[in-house]
Amino acid sequence: MADHQRIHPVVVDAEAPPPARPLVPQGSFRSEKGDQRQRQVPLQRTLAGMPPPLKPPKRRNCWCRCLCWTISLLILLLIIVGATAGILYLVFQPKLPKYSVDNLRISDLTLNFDLSLYARFDVRITAENPNKNIGIYYEKGSHLSVWYKSTKLCQGSIPRFYQGHQNRTVLNVALAGQNQYGRTLMDALQEQQQTGRIPLDLKIDVPVSIKLGKLKLKKVRVLGTCMLIVDSLSTNSLISIKASTCNFGLKL
Repeated sequence: MADHQRIHPVVVDAEAPPPARPLVPQGSFRSEKGDQRQRQVPLQRTLAGMPPPLKPPKRRNCWCRCLCWTISLLILLLIIVGATAGILYLVFQPKLPKYSVDNLRISDLTLNFDLSLYARFDVRITAENPNKNIGIYYEKGSHLSVWYKSTKLCQGSIPRFYQGHQNRTVLNVALAGQNQYGRTLMDALQEQQQTGRIPLDLKIDVPVSIKLGKLKLKKVRVLGTCMLIVDSLSTNSLISIKASTCNFGLKL
């Protein structure tokens, strides 16, 4: 066999350390970095394309909170007012005052030269306060008037006074007025007088203040109407009241 075909033995050093090998192949390391870059690029693009996170609507929350507080306070106030009114009602047991027309006198009913009608009525009214613990102040600004159907004949007012507990007060009130359609009105009254039943309405509007113990409350108005049926309209004579129906109420 030729020399160049001889096999030379390879000398191996047993004590030499084995060649160091990379834990991760270079190719794979690069590929992993590439993968990470490829993965990071679409993630960044995705985050860049997303809208910014919405901030909590602070103003709206504050407005809703204020509205809830306001409603709660109103409800609490209504409860307190209702409880107070209930306690006052149980303690004082309020009742509406009563009124009645005792008699009616026509002191003047004259047709003037200018065809206006002048009327003067004297009315006696009884006011009764049935309450045991409530006083009534009759204030300035009262208004009483006598009407025939839809036409006002005369008007007047009652004086200021205080009515105590369970008190009955008789009031003599003078009412006077002038109507420009005197001729027409006088003819209608005379025709109605022939029947012996003349309808008249006494309208009452009186401001009063209620006194609970030592506490004086704000003004309210006593509103009412007394529907009267009288027999005649003769002057200077006491007129007979055949029927009387009165309805009253309070207006805050």
